[in-house]
Amino acid sequence: MDIDTESNAKPKNVEDDRSCVGPQSEQAGIADSCKGCPNAAICASAPKGPDPDLPVMNDRLGQIRHKILVLSGKGGVGKSTMTKELGFTLGRRGLTTGLMDTDIC
Repeated sequence: MDIDTESNAKPKNVEDDRSCVGPQSEQAGIADSCKGCPNAAICASAPKGPDPDLPVMNDRLGQIRHKILVLSGKGGVGKSTMTKELGFTLGRRGLTTGLMDTDIC
C-alpha cells in the first residue's frame, strides 16, 4: 500500500477548476485565479510539496499484512460501530488486531 506522495487534487467546491492552480503550486491561494475562491486562504497557508512523513508511514504500513478500510461519504451510518465489532470479532478468533478511527476532511 503506497500513500500518494503528491496530491494535486483541486478543491471540490471550486466552480471553475480549469483555472485553479492546485494546492501544491507555489501560487496556491495567491494566483489571480484564486481571487474570490473560498479555499484561497487554506491553499495559501497549506504546506507545499509531499508530506515528509510519507516514507515512514509507507514503511510501517508495509509491515501490516492485511488492512481493512471502513469508509462512507456520509456521517452517522455506523462506520465506527462496524469497525469496533470487526476488531472484536477478529480478536476473538485469535488474530492480532489494531484499529484506527479517524475523520478525514
